Amino acid sequence: MKFVIAPDKFKGSLTGFEFCDAVEEGLLMVFNDAEILKKPLADGGDGTMEVAKHYIKGETVTITVNDPLFRPINASYLYSDETKIAYIEMAEASGLKLLNVDEFDCMETTTSGTGELIYDALEKGATEIILGIGGSATNDGGMGMANALGFRFLDEKGLELSPIGKHLTKVKTIDDSNKHHRLDGVKVKVACDVTNFFYGLQGAAYIYGAQKGASENEIIFLNQGLCNFAEIIKNRYEIDLQKVSGSGAAGGVGGGALVFLNGELISGNNLVKELADFDNAIEGADWIITGEGQLDEQTLSGKTIDGVVKSAKSKNIPVAALCGSVSISVAKQQKFGLNYVASIVRGISTLNQAMEQSRDNLLNATFNFASLIK
Repeated sequence: MKFVIAPDKFKGSLTGFEFCDAVEEGLLMVFNDAEILKKPLADGGDGTMEVAKHYIKGETVTITVNDPLFRPINASYLYSDETKIAYIEMAEASGLKLLNVDEFDCMETTTSGTGELIYDALEKGATEIILGIGGSATNDGGMGMANALGFRFLDEKGLELSPIGKHLTKVKTIDDSNKHHRLDGVKVKVACDVTNFFYGLQGAAYIYGAQKGASENEIIFLNQGLCNFAEIIKNRYEIDLQKVSGSGAAGGVGGGALVFLNGELISGNNLVKELADFDNAIEGADWIITGEGQLDEQTLSGKTIDGVVKSAKSKNIPVAALCGSVSISVAKQQKFGLNYVASIVRGISTLNQAMEQSRDNLLNATFNFASLIK
C-alpha cells in the first residue's frame, strides 16, 4: 500500500517531521512493505520556515536590518542558490515578537526590515520570492518595505516621509524611479490567509490596529491614512486595493506587496503544497494521513488539513486525521471529507502530560489505524 503522511505540527510537542517519523514507524509495524512518502505541510504560520527549507533546499541567510522601530537586529531568511528561490517571513524583521508589549505602536512602526530582506535576496539573484506576512507589528501599508527597495513617498511639499503608519495620511506622491532594478523580473508569491480589505471597518486598522498598540482615535487616523494611500496608489498605478481580498493583511502589506512587488496573494496552505509538489506526490496513494494539534471548526477553513482534504478529494483518496484533540461532530467530519478521525490521547491526562506523550500516543494511534484497514 502507498501512504502519504502530510501533517501540520502539533504546536508545542511535535514538529511535522517528528509526526511523519512516528506515523511511519506505526505503519511499518503492520505493513512492513508499505510505500511511505513523507510530506510535512504548514499553512503559512509558525513553523512554515522549517517546512519551506525542506522543500526549497535552502540555506539560512542572516543579515542586519531595521526592526519595526528602526533599531538594528539580525534577521534571517531562506535562500536556495540552486533554485533561486527565497523564503522570507516578515515577522523575522517586522514582527510583534520583536517588541516588548509596551513598545507596541503601529503609528510608529515600519516594514522597512522586511524590504531589506527582500533587497538582499534580489542582490543574491533570487528569481522567486515567497513572502509570509503573518505576525506583523505594523500598519504602514507596505510603505517601509517599498522604501527599502527604492520607492520614495513624498508629502505635498515634495519632502520625503519616514515610512511609518502615521505618515500614510501625508503621502501625496510616490516616486519609483529608483526602485530595485530586478523587481520587475522576479516572481513574488505572498502567503495570505485573511480576507480583510485595505481600509474600512473590515480593514487593516480596524481589525488589527488594537492588538498592535493603537488607541481608538489612532485606529480612526490609521484608517484615514490607508484610505489616502489607496487613493494615491489608484491614481498612480490604476490598482484599486479596496477591491482586493486580503489587501489589508499585515497592516496593508498584502496590498503593498501587490502594488510594489507585483505580488500574487496565495493562501499559505496552497503555497506550501506547491512547494511540496503535493498534488503530484499523492498520485496513486491508498491513504493520506494528516493531523494537527487540535481538529476544530477553524481547521475547516484554510488550515493544513483543509488543504490536504481538497487535494485528496480531487483524486478520490481517503484521508485519516490523527489529532491531539478533536472537537467537531461526526456529521461535520463526514461533511468535511475525513474518512477516519482519532484523538491520539490515551486515558485521562493533563494537557502537559498529553503533549509530553504525543509521540508514543501517535505511534499507538497509527498502529490501531493500520490494523483496522489491513
